[in-house]
Amino acid sequence: MVKFSEFVEDDEKPIEGEKVSITNILNKEIVITKYKVRNSKYKDRCDKCATVQFYEESDERKRIFFTGSAVIIEQLEKYGEKIPFMTTVTKIDKYFTLT
Repeated sequence: MVKFSEFVEDDEKPIEGEKVSITNILNKEIVITKYKVRNSKYKDRCDKCATVQFYEESDERKRIFFTGSAVIIEQLEKYGEKIPFMTTVTKIDKYFTLT
């Protein structure tokens, strides 16, 4: 018998990590290791939602944050092939961005 884990595609597997709020990592350097963009279940707030896996250099535990930030989603989709990369999540006025 074939195991599910042998045929499931990587993009369908859940991203592992301890959940943290994006506000808890503001202005800290992190290393993004994986991300996944899906349609948001909160259509009134945003169309898409990203799950982002990362770690801090001082602590290499896998963690994840969720964001509906159109700016961050656009950056991840544009530069995703460069993963893993070091970045900082910052808040400018009312939106989050990678710097």
